Amino acid sequence: MKAARSAAVTRRQNEPHRRPVDMTRRTTPWTASAAAMTLVSACSPGYVMRAGWEEAKILSARRPIQEVVHDTTTPADLRDKLRLVQHAREFAERKLDLEPGDAFTSFVEIERDTLLMVVNAAPEFELRWKTWWFPIVGRVPYKGYFDFGKARREAEKLDSQGYDTWVRPSSAFSTLGWFPDPLMSTTLSADSVSIVETVIHEITHSTFFPAGQARFNESFANFVGHRGAISFFCDAEADEGLCEEARDRWFDMRVFGRFFHSMLDPLEALYRSALPADEMRAEKQRILREAANRFESEVQQQFRSGRYGGLDPERVNNAWLLSRMLYYTRLDDMEILYERSGDLTTAVRQVIRETGDGDGWEALDRLLDPRPERAGETAAR
Repeated sequence: MKAARSAAVTRRQNEPHRRPVDMTRRTTPWTASAAAMTLVSACSPGYVMRAGWEEAKILSARRPIQEVVHDTTTPADLRDKLRLVQHAREFAERKLDLEPGDAFTSFVEIERDTLLMVVNAAPEFELRWKTWWFPIVGRVPYKGYFDFGKARREAEKLDSQGYDTWVRPSSAFSTLGWFPDPLMSTTLSADSVSIVETVIHEITHSTFFPAGQARFNESFANFVGHRGAISFFCDAEADEGLCEEARDRWFDMRVFGRFFHSMLDPLEALYRSALPADEMRAEKQRILREAANRFESEVQQQFRSGRYGGLDPERVNNAWLLSRMLYYTRLDDMEILYERSGDLTTAVRQVIRETGDGDGWEALDRLLDPRPERAGETAAR
């Protein structure tokens, strides 16, 4: 059953080294809307109460990072990672012109290695997210659970309704500035580059988060987080090894993004066809198997960081594909904007200013092709 496959995927996500690419790494930040979802929601009262209780526990367990750093009983490795977070936060504010507010000034020790589980869903024969509506952030294609059993049960319920589902762990979230987001111990289980990427990613959300544009928000924050980590380690810290690692990860992310998007066209053509369900299901698996073979024979050799393993077509479905859309959409276009802008701070300012209260993708189009006729085409969409 699909629910069983989702659970198996979740378990394998916590295994070390050589994880297949259909595994979202545990340090990938959960969407920035998480806390708004947990605190004020149109979902069931039970969901809201549990999420609100968990958030309250997190907030009540905070300790100032500065206090933890100066505590003589703090292990040296934890102290070093907390100082790294402090430096990354300062860098995001001072050099990237982002607005962290009080985020990442406190620390919470979580008694497990995963903060929460996130459920994504999509119809079996449509590349269309199932969405949930939440105040402030609008419609989002995910739902987070601190209770892992409830996450699995939600996926099983959606499976029974004919959806493809994907359940993934997360180690961090942002409240978009509504509360002083603490740093979770789950985030610190990652390596130095991932920690800096996560801090800058989440601070990007608290700075700029157009409502109802989850895919744009996550992809843009992904771009800023990775490009920001490169700038941090290459310029601010001048650490040659971590600088190269950050560059390689950003390169690999764009390679994977291009591969991922190449899978969409044949699936969309299939779903528009009039094939019977059984035949469509078989053809869907054929397309995914061919993609897995192409990934192994053509794409894997392009990676530099060694962070992506094999692609298992039996574990890939529409929910998995669409969840990648959240983080991997138009990353090359954002890189082009960065190169034209000359630095990351200018690129970020341009996107925020051009987007305003409008559509982030249309703003990116205008910035990449500012000709008057192009602006007219964009406005006419």
